[in-house]
Amino acid sequence: MTTALQLQPKLPSTVQLLTSGGDMRIVCDPKRGTNKYGATPSPDPEILAYGSSTASTISSASFAGARALRSRLLKAACIEDSPITYAYEMDRIRGELIELCELEGLSGLKIIFGASGTDLHLFASQLTSPGNLPLMVILVEASETGTGVPAALEGKHFSECSTLGGSVPSQARIQGSFPVEIVTVQSRYADGNCRKAEMIEAEMEAHVLRAVNAGQRVLLTLTDVSKTGLLAPRPASVLALRNRFPKMIDVLVDACQFRLSPSTLRSYLEQDFLVAITGSKFVTGPAFCGALLVPPDASTRLRRRHVSPGLKDYSTRADWPEGWAAQSFLDERANYGLLLRWEAALVELRAFRALPESDIAAFLKRFSTAVTQRLSDDPAFEPLPTSSLERNPIEMSRNWDHIPTIFPFLLRHSESGVFFNQKETSRVYELLGQDLHHHPDIPFRSANVAEKRCRIGQPTACGLRGKTPVSALRLCLSSRLIVDALSPQGRGADIVISEAFSILDKAALLTSLLI
Repeated sequence: MTTALQLQPKLPSTVQLLTSGGDMRIVCDPKRGTNKYGATPSPDPEILAYGSSTASTISSASFAGARALRSRLLKAACIEDSPITYAYEMDRIRGELIELCELEGLSGLKIIFGASGTDLHLFASQLTSPGNLPLMVILVEASETGTGVPAALEGKHFSECSTLGGSVPSQARIQGSFPVEIVTVQSRYADGNCRKAEMIEAEMEAHVLRAVNAGQRVLLTLTDVSKTGLLAPRPASVLALRNRFPKMIDVLVDACQFRLSPSTLRSYLEQDFLVAITGSKFVTGPAFCGALLVPPDASTRLRRRHVSPGLKDYSTRADWPEGWAAQSFLDERANYGLLLRWEAALVELRAFRALPESDIAAFLKRFSTAVTQRLSDDPAFEPLPTSSLERNPIEMSRNWDHIPTIFPFLLRHSESGVFFNQKETSRVYELLGQDLHHHPDIPFRSANVAEKRCRIGQPTACGLRGKTPVSALRLCLSSRLIVDALSPQGRGADIVISEAFSILDKAALLTSLLI
């Protein structure tokens, strides 16, 4: 006999939902309980979290927000089908995201949701492809974006598991995807130093001219900002090329780090640039919540574009704006994992947007000065060069986002001064996340430094020093840390800066021991 209890709708737990509706990167290792980025799906308030350029562990407040939404979904399941509830909730998320980004006045702006920045690149290339000649995508410094981005731009599967859970052949072409030609431009030399902007832009222009002469459309990517804090190419050069060939070029701003002020974001959209953002880097929502912002004019052009039927492995009907042709190729289903992750991200974004921008800028200047000086003065480190965050003429005002929030650095052996190789750097990164105060090689006087569990940006390859392949670690500010520094409920700026120095203390200690 069926009981009333058995008839109640069921949903996976909040933790299970937060790690669903994405690819293999958010699946947690059963032994460690962490995903590929080292983050847990439940709060871990004791860790010093300065790794937002990679990913963040969810905060207690965000987890509570996700859990409350799950409860609402359970109640809604008693009266309507999940795709209906999902579509309603995603529209709510759209509205609040527009409000928090101060974009209400941009009539005709549309939002496409995707699980990750990689998914958003897939959507952008397939949407802007003409379908006859291969679309040329110009990608500046592929290694400074996600590892799967080049494959996604080519219309290929970029993981062994698709966003909606099916097994797929990695690097194989997605069913029905349009042809794409990828060309890459390097933003760093072989030794990791930055190439001159003029060299990058001359190379980019040559590719554009080749495509235009062949009758190819171009999707030009502008990264603002990259894993190591680069802005490339300069917005002025991209705008000049787009204005020169307005009917041949679309522009995608890869702002997946989302280290942009509302004013800068709006300025990009007003230039008719598509903008990809995520709530899982600077904003510190759980990994895998992305959104592609489509400005009004581009929306008018793209809303009738057909997409590959294979995109149903990556997206649902409600993830796309109402009335777009792409919806007819997608299934009507719910991705509650994506929904809960965006709900969690908005908890963080609300708190951050409540802060005065002048206060944010003042704190960023103080933090940047202190950390840059420490990295320069300590022989255990060498700062990795980054580019200026100037966006003229796209955005003429100097908002808080012109101040760096990602601080990449290389490690040196304490005695010889030789750079750590990639394997050694990865080992230091791993040990930073562990409590080492009981380790026999740790001096007693350093136990208080060694016991801190620290998370910074994962090692990212940045060329050779001599003949040694090296990687950079990244100390990062996030919206959550800025709120902690500035809000009345936070711990204050001094503590946030002190914790950053504690992480560098532990990293310097490890360079002298390399356990």
